[in-house]
Amino acid sequence: MAKTRKIAVIVGSLRKESFSRKLAKAIAAVAPSHLDFDFVDIGQLQHFNQDLEQTPPQEWVDFRDRVRGADAVLFVTPEYNRGLPGVLKNAIDVGSRPYGHSVWNAKPAAVVSNSPGAIGGFGAYHHLRQSLVFLNMPTVNQPETYVGGVAQMFDENGELTNESTREFLTGFGQVFADGIEKHLA
Repeated sequence: MAKTRKIAVIVGSLRKESFSRKLAKAIAAVAPSHLDFDFVDIGQLQHFNQDLEQTPPQEWVDFRDRVRGADAVLFVTPEYNRGLPGVLKNAIDVGSRPYGHSVWNAKPAAVVSNSPGAIGGFGAYHHLRQSLVFLNMPTVNQPETYVGGVAQMFDENGELTNESTREFLTGFGQVFADGIEKHLA
């Protein structure tokens, strides 16, 4: 039996009914059962300002502790203007400081981007991956996970209704689980 692995889920959208949040929940529902998903809120994080590091805001401390306690990180994000949302970039910056004490360092990660459009958040996906390389986060390379047409994939209860996407996400979840074990072994 596989060891339980705690996954910090970072959703790059603050909207309660965001497609990214629905997609993250769909991934958690079809992923291998030994992955325990912890949705870590980023909406309350004060903007990163290095001047605050002497006495960091409590929400920074709490956020860093939750991510530090995870075995891996799943980022699920929309695309804003061909890049990642500012709130997600802020969370990455808060977690990466103080310098030399990044909560992201060496944590296995996966990125899922989405968009109501056909491209599926391609720009946000690669924008985020660029930061993860610098943060030393071994990241799932394949499958590249861009989910286009996301607005048509959920019912009124937020349940995924697109069967081919469910199958794809099931495979993605297994690849992520395998990658976590590879990097934590």
